[in-house]
Amino acid sequence: MRAAMRFLALNLFAATMLAGATAQAATFSCRETPIVQPVASLSTLSARVAQGPSLTILAIGSSSTEGIGASAKDKTYPARLRALLGKAWPNLPIEIVNAGIGGETAPQTLIRLKTALSARRYDLVIWQVGTNDAVNGGDLGAFKTMVGDGIAMVKQAGVSLALLDPQFFPGVREPERYRDFVAAIANTARGQNVPVFTRYDAMREWYRNDAQAFTSALSSDGFHMSDAGYDCLARDMATALIGMTAPSRAVMAQTAR
Repeated sequence: MRAAMRFLALNLFAATMLAGATAQAATFSCRETPIVQPVASLSTLSARVAQGPSLTILAIGSSSTEGIGASAKDKTYPARLRALLGKAWPNLPIEIVNAGIGGETAPQTLIRLKTALSARRYDLVIWQVGTNDAVNGGDLGAFKTMVGDGIAMVKQAGVSLALLDPQFFPGVREPERYRDFVAAIANTARGQNVPVFTRYDAMREWYRNDAQAFTSALSSDGFHMSDAGYDCLARDMATALIGMTAPSRAVMAQTAR
């Protein structure tokens, strides 16, 4: 009897150790992934970064901006992005306003974006767009028009703009239709010389590198991002922003005077 109990205990211990090792092996590890086209730039914002006195960013969109799936407010992508940029630019006070509302589609966000731009001055708008429009069966042609209208609105306000496209997740229904919305954002932005944080491509690359570990980048619903996913996204975005706002020679010369 004791031998049998010892055998069961050993088996249980081995199974526990194996489960722990498997869980550890499946932990998501953030690898830097290029998230904007190499030619993208934010030249207008470069002077602000180089000269100050501060930097104010509006992060607007739906649940990915609000931070659904994150365990706390300081784990959302806007909060993590502010912390990372603060380390990169320690002498530049940075504020990122999180204006994310879960479930919104492009026309709803456009209304709020117009109000936000009229209420105060921002140096940069990061507009996360497209996920709910694609998932909820929105009209692709109307969506393209709305993205173009939003770009024009921000440009008219004299504010720098970058778009954040939809997340990748393995359970997406109608993947071809979903990709059409991702492509619509890229094509519309390219025509207006607006950079896009290509979250869809970055997350798809995470998935291809390790599909099992990728589950840790998503929350329990398999759709929204987790703390690890938001953090990795923010790291890629911070790297991209630092590159896109690297002071040009003209700005550096003017600052040195």
